[in-house]
Amino acid sequence: MKLNIGRKVIRALIFFILITGAMTMVVPFLWMLSTSLKESNLVYQIPPQWIPRPVDWGNYVELFTKSNILSGIKNSVIVSACVLLFGTFSTSLSAFAFAKLDVPYKNVLFFCVLSSMMIPFVVLLVPQYIIFTRIKWINTLLPLIIPSSLGNVSMMFFLRQYIGGLPTELLEAAKIDGCGYFRIYYKIFLPLCKPALISNIIMVFMGTWNDYLGPMIFVNDSQKYTLQVVIKMLNSYHETQTDVPLIMAASLIAILPILILFISAQKYFVDSMAITGLKG
Repeated sequence: MKLNIGRKVIRALIFFILITGAMTMVVPFLWMLSTSLKESNLVYQIPPQWIPRPVDWGNYVELFTKSNILSGIKNSVIVSACVLLFGTFSTSLSAFAFAKLDVPYKNVLFFCVLSSMMIPFVVLLVPQYIIFTRIKWINTLLPLIIPSSLGNVSMMFFLRQYIGGLPTELLEAAKIDGCGYFRIYYKIFLPLCKPALISNIIMVFMGTWNDYLGPMIFVNDSQKYTLQVVIKMLNSYHETQTDVPLIMAASLIAILPILILFISAQKYFVDSMAITGLKG
């Protein structure tokens, strides 16, 4: 009896901790939504209003009529789509090779690739800028697309762990049937990696969609700004103070694609983490 009571207390305590942690994520989002529907003079009202009175949809109207947020969304979609398409292909192909192919010095090469993760982005910033300037990529979307399309090291490590847990007998059986390595990759192993691929796509999409430093440095044309830079530039529209409801409306629009993608693919995300943790 005492044991059952102890378990219930522990479960209640864990549930309370999880609810508290969830509220730290949900409350800021709800406050952002509430603020985006307020008039500017009501933002700092004491006590704060969680339900705006009146509800002001003018912030969204102004956002789409007086700013270049539509071009920012378009540019972010272009960059994210290209990085996801080409980057996922190159990374998954590399992960398959490191996990299943018998290549000389494979582990040494993989260690060298992983070592590149230790190099901070700011160290590469000046050399990258010089190279992109000489090949005339500055003020285009190419510096944001091409390097990321060549592969993602963290995603490669994750997929290698996942593919390494798949039976090698599948590779041997396919070779006996006359399949080449590339056909084995996209006919057998790529479909089996669906949970891991989807979870990595979410992470890569989040990093690409939310990237601010790269677009801010390599792009100078306002028509080629990504969404995150457009949101930052909204501050310059007002000389005296920042229009907080306008910024919150733009931030809410920027969050929605990530939120929708994560919620719709949450099952694959959790499954891949669990399987990789067990087999890695």
